[in-house]
Amino acid sequence: MDQKELLTYMVDALEWVFGALIIVTCFLSALNSFRSRRTSDGRLRGLYASRMNICMGLMLIFIAGLLMILFTGSSVKVVIGALFILLGLFNLFAGLRNHSHFARLPQ
Repeated sequence: MDQKELLTYMVDALEWVFGALIIVTCFLSALNSFRSRRTSDGRLRGLYASRMNICMGLMLIFIAGLLMILFTGSSVKVVIGALFILLGLFNLFAGLRNHSHFARLPQ
C-alpha cells in the first residue's frame, strides 16, 4: 500500500466519522429542542435549550469540517465553511454559557 492509497483511506474514514457525528448531533439537537418545548419548568427548559445550542454548534462545526474535506479548490467553499465554523462556535459558546447559568439555578 503506497502513501496515496493510505491518504485516500484516511480521508474516506474522516468522511464517515464526520457524517456519523453530524447525524448524532442532529438527532440530539432535535431531541433537546423537543424536550425544551414540552417541559413547563423554566430551569429545565433553559437547560434543554442550551444543550440544543451546544449540539447545533457542534453539528455546524462538523458540517464545516466535512465541507472542507469533501470539496476542494473553491473560494466559495472556504467562505461558507468559515461562516459555518463561526456560527457553530457562537452557538457552542452561547450554549455553554447558558448551560452554566441554568445549572446554577435552584431547583
